[in-house]
Amino acid sequence: MPAGSESIAVTVVVERRETANRWQPSVWHPVGVVVGTPPISEPRVVHRAPGVVHYQLATVPLSAHRGETEGYKRNLSNSRPKVYLLLRFDEGALPVVALATVCPDEALDYLDSADAEEIVEPVAMPEAVAAWLSGFVARHHVDRPFRKRKRKAWKDAPSSAAPPGLRR
Repeated sequence: MPAGSESIAVTVVVERRETANRWQPSVWHPVGVVVGTPPISEPRVVHRAPGVVHYQLATVPLSAHRGETEGYKRNLSNSRPKVYLLLRFDEGALPVVALATVCPDEALDYLDSADAEEIVEPVAMPEAVAAWLSGFVARHHVDRPFRKRKRKAWKDAPSSAAPPGLRR
């Protein structure tokens, strides 16, 4: 792992709920992440009720990088911090966990580019993850002052930057 990065293992729990729609017989939703469980190699059912099944889908790393601490701080400042999960649907019947992140900016990037075969949803951040992330932010965050960029006047731009019909 690169310097200035840390990770913690989380197990992703998802729900499969049956629907009355003949075109989409079921829907999938992430319901949470669990810290401190033994890593799983195969998905397993952890709860079954009429029309609803919960699976422990996979154990994945939840990584933090020192360049993203601003997003982590913003997430932790919410009354209910989130872990964002990206699920992909491949050939199998179960979704695959493609990403777990605590950075809302990274989740938004995936949400903007998600296709019909992907789900990007937040789940509640467990206390253990919040404590780990708070410690990471305390060790690595550096406030950067806001600097408004100055635009150059059009007349100061090099002639190659002007559109072909406006070159001098």
